[in-house]
Amino acid sequence: MDGINPALSPADLRLERRIFAASHGRDLTSEERETLKRIRPPRTYPVRLAVQAYDGPIAMLPVAQLYVRDVPDLSPPEGKDLLQVLWCPFDHPIMPRTLLFWRSAAAVTDILDTPPEPPAVQFDGYLPEPCVLEPEQITEYPDHLELSEELREQLKQWSVPQAAEEDMDPDTYYDCVLSNAPGWKVGGWPAWDSTDPSPRHCSKCGTGMEVLMTVATFEQGNDAGNSWSPHPHPGAGPYPGHRGYNATGVQIGSGYRQHLFVCPAEPEHPHIELMT
Repeated sequence: MDGINPALSPADLRLERRIFAASHGRDLTSEERETLKRIRPPRTYPVRLAVQAYDGPIAMLPVAQLYVRDVPDLSPPEGKDLLQVLWCPFDHPIMPRTLLFWRSAAAVTDILDTPPEPPAVQFDGYLPEPCVLEPEQITEYPDHLELSEELREQLKQWSVPQAAEEDMDPDTYYDCVLSNAPGWKVGGWPAWDSTDPSPRHCSKCGTGMEVLMTVATFEQGNDAGNSWSPHPHPGAGPYPGHRGYNATGVQIGSGYRQHLFVCPAEPEHPHIELMT
């Protein structure tokens, strides 16, 4: 815990989300207000929260389950056709720590009716909302910071008339419309919104690492025009504390992305996490 934000149980967070979803467009009932008050009691600042230590291991939360039949670009280890991504819902140190499990779907036979859950979650944005995925293959291009100066200048000149048609800034048109697709994705290119690009090499074999998966706060950026517009399904978000379309309920930092880099030579080598 960070000593400021109270850690809440997954059950209370889900109940809070249901209340806000059900009361959308109307006033809260007295019963709903009392329930929300129980979940998040009023506090007077300044306040110091005791940091509670949990004895023993803490169950991790499921983040994604992907099959090669649905996402052919996964490139799993030989004999594996299923990727399961889990994370610890506490900062390590500024985002959840993830674990990757490459498995054979045919070997997964003993499925728990009620998977174990951690006793608490540091931030409500670290509790993913269950979603059904509809994979869509797209084409995107590297961030402009990964391009040569010559190519950047060519793109800037090309973007002027294109941006004018959509009333957008030509200096950001390429990154917003063609470069990095917002939202959750497998593969593709990383976005460099908060840091500059830098080489990342496998700690085991030195191979240059590639993006396996991106966990994103938002499915669509504020300035992306209509290029990457998702098709929200009924009942999807928005959830408390999140702006825009966010069916997963996940929030990385104050609205960033968490990239998972893996070794293309051996996907089971240790992976790297990066917030951008």
